[in-house]
Amino acid sequence: MQAILYQMTLNTSSNELKKLSFEDTHIAFASKNNFELQKAYWIFAIMNQNWFVKLGTFFIKLFLFLHFPIKKLIKTTIFQQFCGGESIADCENTIRGLNKVSIGTILDYSVEGEENEKSFQKTKNEILKTIEKAHQEHSIPFAVFKVTGIFSSELMEQFQIGPLDEDDESLFAMSKAYLLEICQKAFDLQVKLFIDAEESWIQNSIDLLAYEMMEKFNKNSVIIYNTFQMYRVDMLGNLTNAIKSAKDQHYFLGVKLVRGAYLEKERQRSHEENYSEPLHKNKHDTDRDFNAAVDLCLHNLETVYFCVGTHNEESCVLLCDKMNALGISTNHPQIHFAQLLGMSDNISYNLAHFGYNVAKYVPYGPIESVMPYLFRRAEENSSIAGQTSREFALIKKEVNRRKLI
Repeated sequence: MQAILYQMTLNTSSNELKKLSFEDTHIAFASKNNFELQKAYWIFAIMNQNWFVKLGTFFIKLFLFLHFPIKKLIKTTIFQQFCGGESIADCENTIRGLNKVSIGTILDYSVEGEENEKSFQKTKNEILKTIEKAHQEHSIPFAVFKVTGIFSSELMEQFQIGPLDEDDESLFAMSKAYLLEICQKAFDLQVKLFIDAEESWIQNSIDLLAYEMMEKFNKNSVIIYNTFQMYRVDMLGNLTNAIKSAKDQHYFLGVKLVRGAYLEKERQRSHEENYSEPLHKNKHDTDRDFNAAVDLCLHNLETVYFCVGTHNEESCVLLCDKMNALGISTNHPQIHFAQLLGMSDNISYNLAHFGYNVAKYVPYGPIESVMPYLFRRAEENSSIAGQTSREFALIKKEVNRRKLI
């Protein structure tokens, strides 16, 4: 892969021309000692083999089901690579380590909900704790949650289709009260809050709730952010309409731009239920709309605060380039970059080194409850063309630079 190199002038006293390069592994892996780097090397070497990922996932699920004592092995390998710990307190070392290199933390409670009232209440209480933690720590710029952590997926789907019956209305009102409590807490403590995107058959419901919360809490500053998955054919239009609505209703629009996380699931459902896929047919069209969305946000900063959640180097370079061309400072408070913990350190660490606002999503939760997240992470990486190979190649480059093999 051709090196991605971007030249820019930093606001330094000497006005020295410096280079931001996502090939700079010295910066990317400076926080890892030799042992940690070698462990990452072997994790990505394994994940680079698609057949091994599928086989390993099968056996881990089986061993966990049979209560084999493998949690320690999981915790010291894949869990440690992609998660901060089993609790907020466990994440302290990760938070401090990232903060040392000017990278923020986004604590992501990644437990898959059981979709009952007890589970919803537990998730709600945990999200409130992440908001309180973000209020206490300057190095935690955002909190985040999924609506289906506090709402039934089936209920959200029914709400999107049409009117709810009396029983469903009661359940919906209970979950909405949780949502209001979460958003009110974020507002009271002035903590910015991401609402994650989900599947298309419930996303309209999520959007309606998100914009209602924005209209209530984003009048004077941005608190609530909605997520826009740009692999959807209608999403650029949705973003355009959202900006117009925010201007008309006089509130700030919080935007998190991502490409999308449910591609296989979306395609399978559209095939099974015989409707047209709501997704772009190819990556080129998704990239085009993602980059157009970045441009749209940049030219509406009087209304929009945005974060690009991407591991795509070209899109990061594009945003840096446009910011420089428009005379926007690298640390502009309305613009952030975000990547997942354990991935694309070449992007995160180099952007932070050059003064951009960067944060890492730091998933946490009990090992057995976070395993579905880790399985998806492994499967997504092995299915994205070149992603794991790219990660592995960069780690291998740094291992060779340090002469460890």
